[in-house]
Amino acid sequence: MTQTWDKEAFKAELGGIRCHDDEKYLEARSGDYFWYSPILNEQLKDLRGELVVIPQNREEVILVAAAVARHKVPLTLRGGGTGNYGQCVPLEGGVIMDLTRLADVIEITEGHVRVEAGARISRLDDAARETGQELLMYPSTRQMATIGGFVAGGSGGIGSLRHGMLRDPGNVSYVKVVTVEPEPQIITLEGDDIQKVQHAYGTNGIVIELGLALTPSTDWIHTAALFDGYDAALRFACWAQEEGLDCYLLTAVERRFAAYYTKFRDHFPEDRDAIFAMVAPGEMTRFQAEAERRGGRISFAMTKPEIREAGLQPAYECGWNHTTLQALKVDKGWTYLQVAYPRPFDPDLVTRQMDRYGDAMFWHHEMARMEGEIQIFALPLLRFRSKEETYRVIAELEETDGCTIFDPHVVTIEDGGMKEIDDTQIAFKKQADPYGLMNPGKTRGWTDDMVRNDSTSHQGETA
Repeated sequence: MTQTWDKEAFKAELGGIRCHDDEKYLEARSGDYFWYSPILNEQLKDLRGELVVIPQNREEVILVAAAVARHKVPLTLRGGGTGNYGQCVPLEGGVIMDLTRLADVIEITEGHVRVEAGARISRLDDAARETGQELLMYPSTRQMATIGGFVAGGSGGIGSLRHGMLRDPGNVSYVKVVTVEPEPQIITLEGDDIQKVQHAYGTNGIVIELGLALTPSTDWIHTAALFDGYDAALRFACWAQEEGLDCYLLTAVERRFAAYYTKFRDHFPEDRDAIFAMVAPGEMTRFQAEAERRGGRISFAMTKPEIREAGLQPAYECGWNHTTLQALKVDKGWTYLQVAYPRPFDPDLVTRQMDRYGDAMFWHHEMARMEGEIQIFALPLLRFRSKEETYRVIAELEETDGCTIFDPHVVTIEDGGMKEIDDTQIAFKKQADPYGLMNPGKTRGWTDDMVRNDSTSHQGETA
């Protein structure tokens, strides 16, 4: 890959495709929420793309992909820019392609939606709800994130309590990908082949369209139960999950977070630990009765319109990584970790961890399912002292406690959550990004000697 390219000639080939190269625009489109990590912030804060292109439809995507291949220029894809690991930061400059104009909800049928990759998740879910259905899951950044970015960079979120993780079978039905080569192809992936691009950070093909499963919609009650003791809150959440209580979200947040939940005031006082939840209306009586039996009390219980009317945040903005965002708005000295607990989950382990780390770590836990089994995650705040201390804590959590850490302080797929090179994704990259132009530096599995000789044949649906 060459690092010098004729930007003016490239722009001329785009015809009327919208593009920008002024410094302020480049700065705004070259970052995401990597600043959650002081380690990534130091590494990525000054990196910029050289040109932002904004295709309006798949035909323009194909034109950009062809030009990128001809000019051998790095290409970074961008949706809502709500990722946390620098997924859409161009490590080697080049072209940033903003896909947010590919936003059509193509078709909604019973149990399924076809949608373009740049659609905002909030708009997509609202469209599904107009038909009496809803998405199986979404990130806490529902308002801004795009569905393509979620599939390419995420793994689960709100709804994973009920429906598992994105990669679980049936959650995504197909993905359409444009290849980056002089004559781009459109490849449709179905079944297990979807994993070739899921959570690949946009390193191996331009996702333009997806099919997703839908489920009948529920008018979830956004609620919080307060307990005098974080172990009591955790055990209540475990009970709710083990009993099969119909919830879309169960997140345990310890009392030291209360100062950061500024909109909730008396609803989340500093002397109580909270379970924020989205509960089916028919389950609220059972939810409340069990919370009270365990010494807790319901702080509020409202529909989403009532939550908005009261000036509160929906419950899905009280868990997952929104907890980190709310803390950093008040205190920039925090960073965070992503922790998966060994099965079966032991709340006593959390008590030991809280005793061990004291005020250096604030805790909250997410109830989810993975591969059909209960899986508990945590996204604790960690007081940042140094890179060395951060990795000492990571090693301790893994070696002493048996937890798995999905490292949010690295930019590569393998060093973050995957833990190993996915040979299947690399094999697909050879087909979909044969010159290694897409998001270079984000996967260790690609090496320069893999670049395709132009005489190599390839297959796909003609774009």
